[in-house]
Amino acid sequence: EVQLVEFGGGLVQPGGSLRLSCAASGFTFSSYAMSWVRQAPGKGLEWVSAINSGGGSTSYADSVKGRFTISRDNAKNTLYLQMNSLKPEDTAVYYCNAVRTVGDSGLETYWGQGTQVTVSS
Repeated sequence: EVQLVEFGGGLVQPGGSLRLSCAASGFTFSSYAMSWVRQAPGKGLEWVSAINSGGGSTSYADSVKGRFTISRDNAKNTLYLQMNSLKPEDTAVYYCNAVRTVGDSGLETYWGQGTQVTVSS
């Protein structure tokens, strides 16, 4: 059974830090690019950051660049998101996503259940 389980969310004051983790099982984690995606209350999904399967290439949304760091440990089948200098507008449910191409144009993707991050004083 494929599973992506996020944890590490919680309540933090503005300027604080949190580290999210996403534990993967049931598929070959090292073959998938991984992303973090968030959804703020009453808003749509917003892509936050991505990392390639080997971990050597990362990308970030402008809204988090310089504050968030994505990483992965393929030996532990785990994805991370280090979040520093948190702002109230970072409040959202954070989801991890796994994706790989299949064949010429297909995609295989999995989602976690999400973890709540609340930034408030």
